[in-house]
Amino acid sequence: MKVICTVILLVLSLQSEDKWLVLFDGTDLNQWQKSTGNWQVDKNETLLIQPRKGESGWERYSSYLYTKKQFSDFTIEFEYSYPKGGNSGLYFRVADMKDATKSGMEVQILDSLNKKGKLSHHDHGGVIKTVAPSKNMSKPAGYWFKAQLSLKGRHILYILDGEKIIDHDFSKNPNTGKKPLKGYIALQDHGYGNDVRFRNIRIKEIK
Repeated sequence: MKVICTVILLVLSLQSEDKWLVLFDGTDLNQWQKSTGNWQVDKNETLLIQPRKGESGWERYSSYLYTKKQFSDFTIEFEYSYPKGGNSGLYFRVADMKDATKSGMEVQILDSLNKKGKLSHHDHGGVIKTVAPSKNMSKPAGYWFKAQLSLKGRHILYILDGEKIIDHDFSKNPNTGKKPLKGYIALQDHGYGNDVRFRNIRIKEIK
């Protein structure tokens, strides 16, 4: 009986693992749409955004990197590293790629190491125009963060380096409470001087 139970648990575990879709494994960008941004698969199996001289401004939406598929409720896991003063973001539920900010939402990736005073939604780990992180998780440039973001309906859970920094229902938020519940995942190209790296990106839809 114990053997049968063990086999069943193993099968269920494998089935659960199969639900993950690898968005970036260090080799190609097959799960992403073409972008005008300078996105590169680096030799050390990381995804590098390296804006060219003259490319600046976070509203260059065509330079963002968008998934081919749209997602509604999901858990996404990813790792990232920023340079000193680095700025980027992970967007989700982007319904209109012509204006990712207006139609989607963003988790902030920002070097807030020297931030003083109360954290805001614009600081590292915050959800823009929605909620501030409970703790400043910033580390010196070059550090690799491990993030897990979960969306179910209008509830968001964000765990960074094993610490829960956002657990929030934004259904009544005047800025984001009525935004679309389905859309693309996107990585932000914030402009020249923000050579941000990503790796090990995978997503699992929540049914």
